[in-house]
Amino acid sequence: MTGYFIQAFIYLVAAVIAVPLAKRFGLGSVLGYLVAGVVIGPILGLVGQETTTIQHFAEFGVVMMLFLVGMELDPKGLWAMRVRLFGLGGLQVALTTTAGTIIAWWLGLVWQTALAVGLIFALSSTAIVLQTLNEKGLAKTEGGRSAFSVLLFQDMAVIPMLALIPLLALPELMGTGGSDGHASLSLVAHLPGWAHALVVVAAIASVIAAGYYLVPLLFRYVIGSGLREVFTATALMLVIGIAALMSVVNLSPALGAFLAGVVLANSEFKHELEANIEPFKGLLLGLFFITVGAGINFSVLAAEWGTVLSLGVAVIVVKGLILLGLALLFRVHGSNGWLFTLSLAQAGEFGFVLLTYSVQNNVISTDISQVLSLVVALSMFVTPLLFIAYDRLVLPRYLTVKNDDREADTIEEQAPVIVAGVGRFGQIICRLLRANNIPIVALDLEIEQIENLRKIRIKSYFGDASRSDLLETAGIEYARLLVIALDDRDRALQMVRHVKRAYPHVWVLARAFDRGHSYQLREAGADDVVSETYHSALELGGHALTAVGVHPMRAKQMTWAFVQNEEAHEDELFAAWKEIEGGISFSPRYGELFMKLEESLNSAMHQDWPEPQREDVPIWTPPEADKQ
Repeated sequence: MTGYFIQAFIYLVAAVIAVPLAKRFGLGSVLGYLVAGVVIGPILGLVGQETTTIQHFAEFGVVMMLFLVGMELDPKGLWAMRVRLFGLGGLQVALTTTAGTIIAWWLGLVWQTALAVGLIFALSSTAIVLQTLNEKGLAKTEGGRSAFSVLLFQDMAVIPMLALIPLLALPELMGTGGSDGHASLSLVAHLPGWAHALVVVAAIASVIAAGYYLVPLLFRYVIGSGLREVFTATALMLVIGIAALMSVVNLSPALGAFLAGVVLANSEFKHELEANIEPFKGLLLGLFFITVGAGINFSVLAAEWGTVLSLGVAVIVVKGLILLGLALLFRVHGSNGWLFTLSLAQAGEFGFVLLTYSVQNNVISTDISQVLSLVVALSMFVTPLLFIAYDRLVLPRYLTVKNDDREADTIEEQAPVIVAGVGRFGQIICRLLRANNIPIVALDLEIEQIENLRKIRIKSYFGDASRSDLLETAGIEYARLLVIALDDRDRALQMVRHVKRAYPHVWVLARAFDRGHSYQLREAGADDVVSETYHSALELGGHALTAVGVHPMRAKQMTWAFVQNEEAHEDELFAAWKEIEGGISFSPRYGELFMKLEESLNSAMHQDWPEPQREDVPIWTPPEADKQ
């Protein structure tokens, strides 16, 4: 027992030290886990042969991850991605398998072994890619969605791959492969093909039916106990049970978990399930990455480093070229195409599974498998570096091309109102002005937003509104109003300063991100400043008051009191802000005035409202019985 405690302590210490350091230097958590594994394994020798056993256990983190990913989709969403799922994913697996097989055969391997090698390197790392995409906020991009489609198809493709590999057995390897270390309970091991297919269909149908009909009843029963830990146990039981069911019918546990997640995507227990499983998923995935790093065999690497390095580079380059071609074919352009390419240009954790299975079934010799396992690990180790290259080399280049190399549109019209920035904030302003037949000229650097406005017949042009020459072409000299709705603090400030200095007659309305930014805009000369979240938050606050029992008219009175109280103290707070440097949080004077505002607000909320405060707000006086 003491040995287990010590081993667990070593793994946790390595993660606690390495991962925050990796995050701090912008390297990502996955690379931190991999480095931690290398340090405690090959370098310091603190962990040994148990890493292989732990890795099989930690692979359950991938199963949990696919379950959570499935819960983010629903059957309609899955159907909507069918073209990329089967077209993009199917072509990637087919082309990469073919290329890998040809190269392996050219290097002297028999065709059966070469085909197995092609299948192994056709797969990418679901664990690393999805974890990194989510961590960097790239999962919802076009490149991220395309990568997810391919990864999902690869997980499905593992099933026929596992069925194919035994058919490739080589007579000369009989008796030299490892014993079936994965030998376990199987319901289909000795069944004929048609019966095997029926059992598989029955297993999938049972998962779907149980997800729709039995699981909700089970969770309602468990919730009735009032014990949170039992709900957590039930969530784990659900995922483990699905994984076990898929395993005994020779299906991918990760794929079965994904299917169950899709079935439960619209469940009333969705968010509670996610909250309970997420910590286990994160911990197991981290443990999995550590075991990958710790499992690198440095003795084989030292003896075959040239071969391992060459093959690792070849895998990344060949897969990258195929993926880049598919990105062009399926019109995944620009930075999204590079994200798709770089994120999938590696082998994956299922490669270890197929490699072990190939050795057990006498398709790949043990000596070759040791080299190939190092190639798989090396390519996985390099993947976080490819994401860093995307962030620091690819993305800035495409942003520069997007903003600078594309020439601004020729502005053909001038209008009394110019709107700079037509994102989610500026579009509403444009629609309101257009609805009142007020001529406007809209400028933005996001071509998608420009095209959206053009679809609803609002005159809009691609270009940097902060450029003085574009403002002059748009008619700033004769304009009455300039609305600055840019999603960039610094550019908005620069624009206000320039316009108020060169065209002081133009009335400038500016969008602020927060109170400090609004003060900066006022100081720069903006005539009117509105915080982007102020009025929506105020509206929602009024609804919150109503929801807890305050009469709607009373809630409306309170929200107006809040506005009036803010307006009454605004100039005083602004003056205090101007007296200091470094922001509002560094001034004792400002803090004192803000507390005064809060006290005044508290008093305003408890007044009796004998007189109307605004003509357009009906006054509701609660009955005597309702007064506290």
